[in-house]
Amino acid sequence: MSDPWGDASRIALGRASGGRIVAAAPGAVRRTLAAAEFPAWVAAREAERPVRWVWASAGEWYPPLLAAGVRVERCHDLRLCHAILTNAVPGADLASDVDWFAADEEHAPALFELDRPSRDDLDEVLRELARQDAALATARDAGRLRLLLAAESAGALVAAEARAAGVPWDADHHAGILDDVLGPRGAGGVPRNMARLAEEVREALEDPQLSLDSPPRLLRSLRAAGLQVSSTSKWELQEIAHPAIMPLLEYKRFARLLTANGWAWLDAWVRGGRFRPIYVPGGVVTGRWAAAGGGALQIPRQLRGALRADPGWRIVDADVAQLEPRVLAAMSRDERMARAALGRDLYDGVVESGAVQTRDEAKIAVLGAMYGATTGDSGRLVPRLRRAYPRAMALVDGAARTGEEGGTVATWLGRTSPAPDEEFRRIQARASAADATAADEQRAQRSARDVGRFTRNFVVQGTAAEWALAWMADLRLRLARLPAVAPERAAPASGPAFARRAHIAFFLHDEVVVHAPEEHADAVAHALRESAAAAGRLLFGSFPIDFPLDVSIGESAAE
Repeated sequence: MSDPWGDASRIALGRASGGRIVAAAPGAVRRTLAAAEFPAWVAAREAERPVRWVWASAGEWYPPLLAAGVRVERCHDLRLCHAILTNAVPGADLASDVDWFAADEEHAPALFELDRPSRDDLDEVLRELARQDAALATARDAGRLRLLLAAESAGALVAAEARAAGVPWDADHHAGILDDVLGPRGAGGVPRNMARLAEEVREALEDPQLSLDSPPRLLRSLRAAGLQVSSTSKWELQEIAHPAIMPLLEYKRFARLLTANGWAWLDAWVRGGRFRPIYVPGGVVTGRWAAAGGGALQIPRQLRGALRADPGWRIVDADVAQLEPRVLAAMSRDERMARAALGRDLYDGVVESGAVQTRDEAKIAVLGAMYGATTGDSGRLVPRLRRAYPRAMALVDGAARTGEEGGTVATWLGRTSPAPDEEFRRIQARASAADATAADEQRAQRSARDVGRFTRNFVVQGTAAEWALAWMADLRLRLARLPAVAPERAAPASGPAFARRAHIAFFLHDEVVVHAPEEHADAVAHALRESAAAAGRLLFGSFPIDFPLDVSIGESAAE
């Protein structure tokens, strides 16, 4: 008798009452499984022929499989893909009684009992898949959009795997850094060095009761001391010469460290030698990841030494140089800008082209072009880029104009920006009215410029996020092909799926950290570079742009 699952390229998963799981393949073949037998059944399907698992959300379905030591190669994350298609395919019928935009945590296991409509009901999963297939069929550039959905879903797998494996973290080293920088905790839990700085500020401002952690109170005290300040931001304070300013800025820096990554953070987020942040793929409108807990995307550089490999393992750290400018060159097909980047630092290449005089000027000009800066050094230098790299500048300038006019823009693979909100339209309509005032027109111009800056950056940042997804999607498959180490060499804290294998442990926009057995470190470094090149080819074909990596191998990320 033939295996009804043998030819299935996609298998949809849903939940039934009593914690059971229902799988469906094309041709109405269904199977109901107890939760306990589900991981082994998935592993058997993966061993026979990898399929694309269709589920409501990888963030909900994948962790239990990883906890059982089962990895999957591909998936289709309906929740993430629904969000992309809603904006990317205008007019597509994606209406449903189920909220496909809801965050994962809003769908707790209690809802799987199906006492009300659930996105984990198998029939709803199949209906949503059919709706998404139909939307794709009508898309203007279905090939690129299909690639984006696959990359976004692969990113969801990476996020779940990185959380399951955890970031190898030396809590003692971290605590030592806190003691060195902030000082030991004194009365009331206030670190000694912070208490000393606070007292220096109080003395300099002649305000012995001042609370430095209260911005309104601090602002009043600064003004009472004769300082004409409008806020307590460091950008304003650092321009002022007064004995209170230096200790105040240092106190604020220490306070950020204490709040974001102090002893309370250690207690909450590090267990058994692992930091397990909660990543949110597609959490930013451009497609960049966000974090729902742990602050993984904001770890200060001074704590990088705590990101430390297990004995016999290594940290392989890779980040790509000038990712967004390189993406801009490739998107715009600006060959002159691509030549400036080829095999070298892009900013140095811009200098050699004669567009600007120094590397600092090149960086200011390029970032100003992508982020819409119009004043200061950026305003002075960006026009030079328009002469040197007309195609690149035409792309971002065009995206800005589209936004200013109330339109939407799309990334290279088709992620589409949200339409301007009603407030924008109200302001523009008011400026067009017969009785509009000069103030109305100025307000409309400011509003249009704000939206234009957003769309200008959206196309570049969003495409850079797509490249990063393609990089990690390719890398995780290459890492899976490396051999497992012997059981005695395992890193148990990484969990059953990754204790014996190199794996992605950390991701930050344009940086990937792999935790690898020592003997595989060089192979991992090679895989990182090969995957970066593959991601470039996948997105941009034969266009001559490269994505060079700064790769380091060491016992900690600080190395």
